[in-house]
Order: sequence, then C-alpha cells, then structure tokens
Amino acid sequence: MASLATTLGLRAPSLPNVTVPSYAPAFLSFHFVFAYCVLAPRHFKQIFGIDHNVSPREDLVKYGDAVVKSGKITQKQLEMMKRNESAHANAIENYILFVGAVSFATFAGVERELVNRAGLVYTIARVSYGFIFIFVDQTFWSLFRSAAWWVGNISCLWLLRRAGKKLNMA
Repeated sequence: MASLATTLGLRAPSLPNVTVPSYAPAFLSFHFVFAYCVLAPRHFKQIFGIDHNVSPREDLVKYGDAVVKSGKITQKQLEMMKRNESAHANAIENYILFVGAVSFATFAGVERELVNRAGLVYTIARVSYGFIFIFVDQTFWSLFRSAAWWVGNISCLWLLRRAGKKLNMA
C-alpha cells in the first residue's frame, strides 16, 4: 500500500516503472484562481454595499471614510477591506514568481515529487499569508504573515536553484 506522501506525489514510489504525477498545472491553476478570484477585494465591498463598478479600484479611497462616517461600516471593517486589497495585489505580484519557478523547474527536469512538494509548501504559505493579511490586525500576529511570505518565496527560489543545478549537469 502506498503512503500518503507517495499518493500525493510528494515522494517517489518504491515500485519500479511507476511515475509520480505532476501537479504543477493544478498548483498553477489554483493560484491563479486564488489570486484573481478568491482574494478579489470586490467580495467584501459587495457584502458591505460599497462596490462601485465604474471605478472599483477607487472605492475605498474615495468612499471609505464617508461610508464609515455614515455608519454603514466600521473603521475596523474598512481597514480589513484595505488589507484585502493589499493581499490581492501581493498575490497577483507573487504569482509571477511561482509560475516562473514551477515552469522553469518542470522544463529543467526537476523531479516531479520535488516540484509537487515545493508547490504544496507554497500553497500552504500563500493561503496562510492571505488569511493572516486580511483578518489579523495586531502587530505581533502580523509577523506570521511576513513569515508565510518568506516561506512561499523561499520555496520558489529553492525550485529555481534545483532547476539551475539540473540544467548545469548536462
């Protein structure tokens, strides 16, 4: 019976002629949806009724303080929505590094289980990062956001390093 790590493609199978599946396309698809859809700031704006489709990027800057003054939302809710916008922008910016690292590692022939492992570490780090960024407003606990950011980036840099080593072996 295969272990959970083998089943998830995180470790090479012990049986000969059995290949590890590549989850790189699934990780890339997940992070595109996560960055562009799940973390989209319009969700909270729609929930709180301050979404203006004409110029949605200016909603919080133009109308945020007025909506707080009117009592429609609290200052804490406005600050959370601003953090959500920042988390969304960071996820989009960071997606480029992840795509490059996974694509380069796959192209270079880095072992699939290593690409899968780095993709899983990145996923856990980025989901944690997004959650912490949006919902944590205390300085001490926000340090975990910075740690999650670094873990995600280090997993990408590690993949790039593995890809470089693989290419230089040839």
